[in-house]
Amino acid sequence: MKICVFCSANQQIDYDFFALTRELGRWMAQEGHSLVYGGVNCGLMECVAKAVHEAGGRTIGVIPQIVEKDGRISEYVDVEVLCDNLSDRKQLMQEQSDVFIALPGGIGTLDEIFSIAASATIGYHQKRIILYNMKGFWDGLIQMLDGLHTHGVTRKQWRTYIEVANSLDDIRQLLA
Repeated sequence: MKICVFCSANQQIDYDFFALTRELGRWMAQEGHSLVYGGVNCGLMECVAKAVHEAGGRTIGVIPQIVEKDGRISEYVDVEVLCDNLSDRKQLMQEQSDVFIALPGGIGTLDEIFSIAASATIGYHQKRIILYNMKGFWDGLIQMLDGLHTHGVTRKQWRTYIEVANSLDDIRQLLA
């Protein structure tokens, strides 16, 4: 399976997020899954790619030209898919991937989650989207999504499109 991972490209975040990300990457490779990701050489992006690569898995980096131009491509990218911009990147990731897992991340990660989820809500795909809620990172977002449903602004319960995993064991069970 091709698993797309959305996550932070920042280094200055909780060390535990890196440890849990390495664990996820090793598991992906051991199970024969390929990683689809943003191809950047820092933060959790670099961490998951390195873990997958070192455990013998395959990594597919979907890389905007600006990242390539700035020399920020990870050395752990096995297959480079170059694209024009972030919109193209999301479209290519959606096409390349079977499932999406969101690790801790910022505005870019939120954009990716919601672009994929919005596509699912109108029927472009039925692919799974999983928030990996490391150390409760996504608790605030989960509360906000519950509020959207409570206020009636979503047609279906958001959990129809987005699932929550609090551990790697949860991810294993969701993908079994």
